[in-house]
Amino acid sequence: MSEQLTIAMPKGRIFDEAAELLRQAGYRLPDAFDDSRKLIVEAPEANMKFFLAKPTDVPTYVEHGVADIGVAGKDVMLEDERDVYEVLDLNISACYLAVASLPGQTPSTIAPKVASKYPKTAAKYFKEQGEQVEVIKLNGSIELAPLVGLADRIVDIVSTGGTLRENGLVETEEVVHITSRLIVNPVSYRVKDEAIEEMVERLASVVEGDAE
Repeated sequence: MSEQLTIAMPKGRIFDEAAELLRQAGYRLPDAFDDSRKLIVEAPEANMKFFLAKPTDVPTYVEHGVADIGVAGKDVMLEDERDVYEVLDLNISACYLAVASLPGQTPSTIAPKVASKYPKTAAKYFKEQGEQVEVIKLNGSIELAPLVGLADRIVDIVSTGGTLRENGLVETEEVVHITSRLIVNPVSYRVKDEAIEEMVERLASVVEGDAE
């Protein structure tokens, strides 16, 4: 039997979708994991162990070798440069980063303020547009910033746009399309190359088949 693979994943939708991809790729995972509160989930028949972490922490577990493999959103990968290999676009949990503001909002200063959970990505985007802005990092409830005058615009993840509409904001620009990616620890890729390459090939076959 090949060595056990340890896999870091976010809880919730991404975990469910990634686990289903693994099942479609022929890995014998439980139909449902019994206790969603567990942070470590065993899948002995597939010879896998899952670590459930916050989305922004997944690349850290992989970079430091605690997990061989991870599933991370492209938004996280763009914001924080990590020493990991991005080996496959899983094409799950699709969404996008967008700029939004109040309707008819005009910048309050020469260097308007932009609030975001993704300050590096936001700053890079506006620089590429030739626009000078002041980026304010927030960790949650980004939509609140324009409503209380903290920022003129926001850069945030958009899935359906419902949260923006509920708070009276309108999307003005799309920054980048986001999907979840399979990432690998460089040392694990050398030490467990057969098991990892097999997983990448099997998942790629499923992903490419779904895309047809």
